Amino acid sequence: LESLEGKKGQPRFKPPFPASFGLYGKPTTINNTETFAAVPWIIRNGGAAYLACGKPNNGGTKIFSVSGDVEMPGNYEVPMGTPFSKLLELAGGVRKGRTLKAVIPGGSSSPVLPASIMMDCTMDYDSIAKAGSMLGSGAVIVMDDSRCMVESLKRLSYFYMHESCGQCTPCREGTGWLWRMVSRIDEGEGRPADMALLDNVAENIMGRTICALGDAAAMPVRAMIKHFRHEFEAKIASANAPAQA
Repeated sequence: LESLEGKKGQPRFKPPFPASFGLYGKPTTINNTETFAAVPWIIRNGGAAYLACGKPNNGGTKIFSVSGDVEMPGNYEVPMGTPFSKLLELAGGVRKGRTLKAVIPGGSSSPVLPASIMMDCTMDYDSIAKAGSMLGSGAVIVMDDSRCMVESLKRLSYFYMHESCGQCTPCREGTGWLWRMVSRIDEGEGRPADMALLDNVAENIMGRTICALGDAAAMPVRAMIKHFRHEFEAKIASANAPAQA
């Protein structure tokens, strides 16, 4: 809305919310295109029929954009509640017959889930939330056993540092700190104290910004540390091992 009005592209304080005071001060409806696209079908067929397409409390269908280490990346529209294993099968399975390692189920901001958890999930809001992540945008990133989670987090952290508009200090400064610390670990210069510091910086970003980009940068960090801490600690230990005589 700010950009449409010719202003700097930064998030607005809320309230007032766009539904009452939006573009040029007029009531404005903002939703994903996917949401708008479902409206005509619901008007024609009714809300009950839409809910029946999915599962209780998670009705309808959703388009999942599956990318990463799969044979057939693409967009797949399936009923809510479809098992993740079925979605993975539709995408051709893990590439080259490799083993599934982890999945980011709802876009880069959603916490990563290891394969052992993800394979028991169904693709709906309640199931993914119960597993400790978010369905979010439905952008599913599949990661096989060749992936280094430290390198993956470094790339994600760089993206959020680059995307920060700079309006909020915790996000403007914190995203840079996260990227630099993860980079240091990945490049063999990590310190044992970095693990606690990473988690602390991420915690102090969350809930302290006008928009959700700060949380989006922090959640992947905390989830990677939670589920794949051993990979980070291994790189730090290697960096601090005594030199051989």
